[in-house]
Amino acid sequence: MDRPTDRILPAVALTVAFCAVAPFIDLFSKLAGQTLSAAQIAVARYLVQGALMYPLVAATTCDWRVPGRLTGLLVLRAASALAFTGFLVAGLAVMPLADAVAIVYVEPFILMLLAWLLFGERVGPRRLAAAGVGLAGAMLVVRPGLGMFGAAALYPLAAAFFFAVYVLSTRALGAAMHPVPMQAHTAGIAVVLGLPVLVLAQGSGIGALESAWPEGRAWLWLAGLGVAATISHLFMTWALRLAPSATLAPLFYLELPVTVALGYLVLDEFPRPLTWAGIAVIAGSGLYVIHRERLAALAARPRGPAPPAPPAGPRPAG
Repeated sequence: MDRPTDRILPAVALTVAFCAVAPFIDLFSKLAGQTLSAAQIAVARYLVQGALMYPLVAATTCDWRVPGRLTGLLVLRAASALAFTGFLVAGLAVMPLADAVAIVYVEPFILMLLAWLLFGERVGPRRLAAAGVGLAGAMLVVRPGLGMFGAAALYPLAAAFFFAVYVLSTRALGAAMHPVPMQAHTAGIAVVLGLPVLVLAQGSGIGALESAWPEGRAWLWLAGLGVAATISHLFMTWALRLAPSATLAPLFYLELPVTVALGYLVLDEFPRPLTWAGIAVIAGSGLYVIHRERLAALAARPRGPAPPAPPAGPRPAG
């Protein structure tokens, strides 16, 4: 049941806008990855994002301060966001766009399992079965990639894991911190964490961590990446302020066809039949998990206007 103050139609419009913009994060990451390392792209993303978000915080009435008890969670959120971006970019450097993004969509299942293992949240056999089916769908995409790309085909799975950690830390912070300064501080901390890694890794021979001075269009790809991440995140943040996540979560799968279209139009990539099958299995299982989460939230909610607990979330542009 939705709250009386919900504004469903504007929230749906904002969610669709998110799905239209967020795939450009992956596209610009892949284009930048032709000449730059995954770590450098990840740091640059949050550098641009912070440069855009901090002035936004200053222009609002949001409280800049971070309560001391939340500092550790905020650092965890930033570290997991940085790792998520780095692993995704590393996967995009060798895999087709749609393949990598489809694999990352197993994140709701990983999130559900982590919540079960770490916090003892109840997970019924049907949701566990759906998680298994979703992971099997990811394997349909990953398995051919292992033969063509080696272990790099597993990078999107690592990205999905770190994004699940990002979502759990975001949930823990959400009740005590406004999303705009939260996102700004996350970007700032991610840069502080990432820059020493780039400095220390220089000359190490680890290609994914070394950095090079961007040239030519690489500047455009990095700027586009940060702008797309900031705009899509704001769309999603405001959508979730207008309507429950349980209502909007199924819409986030609209990102997949947009990603496929961009891969085809810009990169001349078209998903293989196994990728299409994996996308269908992952999306179907994910929608079932979202449905079960919504039913569980409705059953656990007391009578009255209290909002439902959020379900396993989408893959936003955090």
